[in-house]
Amino acid sequence: MSAAASASPLTCSGCGTRMRPWLLARDYNRNVPAEAPFRYDRCDACGLASLRNVPDDLGRYYVQEYHGIPATSEAVERGAAHDHYKIDIVLEHRQGGRLLEIGPAWGAFSLLAKRAGFEVEAIEMSAPCCEFLASTIGVKPINTFDEVDGLAQATPPDVIALWHVFEHVRNPWRLLEAAAARLRPGGILVIATPNPASFQLRVFGRFWAHLDAPRHVHLVPAALLRQRAEAFGLRQVSLTTRDTGSIGWDDFGWRFSLANLAPVAGLRRAFRFAGRFLTPLARIVERREGAGSAYTVVFEKPKR
Repeated sequence: MSAAASASPLTCSGCGTRMRPWLLARDYNRNVPAEAPFRYDRCDACGLASLRNVPDDLGRYYVQEYHGIPATSEAVERGAAHDHYKIDIVLEHRQGGRLLEIGPAWGAFSLLAKRAGFEVEAIEMSAPCCEFLASTIGVKPINTFDEVDGLAQATPPDVIALWHVFEHVRNPWRLLEAAAARLRPGGILVIATPNPASFQLRVFGRFWAHLDAPRHVHLVPAALLRQRAEAFGLRQVSLTTRDTGSIGWDDFGWRFSLANLAPVAGLRRAFRFAGRFLTPLARIVERREGAGSAYTVVFEKPKR
């Protein structure tokens, strides 16, 4: 484990306030063994939750099947169809130009962006995914574990997209500042990320599937993200927990959070199936703006 596992709480990277111990968790989603529980602290002032003991070997928690590279062209098309809501969000705000996706995995959204007429580059830490991006998806990959270094290598984009990547980054504010600086004037930054104000988190706590310890290093409140983005010269133009993707994560959250409560591994499938019946019942709460398990925000960089 990292030296960050000391007993003293963290200082909030969002607002500088002392954080309080919050949750002890383990890798309930993937069950990768760890020597000690994962400790999250939370800031009472701004609501940021951060993993105190980030593993030095965090990469080993991204197991081989994590990225799920498709084996057939039919599987590629199924993945692209699932991600179509993402390109719809982008096209509401920007048509054409250069698009940079950070953390595309094998590239379903990158493929849709290419088909929509964007010139696409992608920053990805997985070497096999980068090979697939180049050979099958037909976009230029930048293979690096340092997203800020990748931004420096990329052509200045008109769109930067992070679909459930921001929560994985050790220093999200460094990345946000670099993205704002690299984005061309008039361009947009799209971020989708788990919502620490969600109804599901209040229900499940450490078993919440979107906590996803230790891969999710930070859970960032929407208000804090807007505040920091504005400090870097961006303007929020859209924020919702009710887009198609976020609603899909609601369903995922109920099924897999319940599976995390299963007392033995053999019951996980049954618990996950039971989650399908809870999803419709929870919609009366989760469809209220701000209560969903994830949010999608669009920022714009003003033209000079």
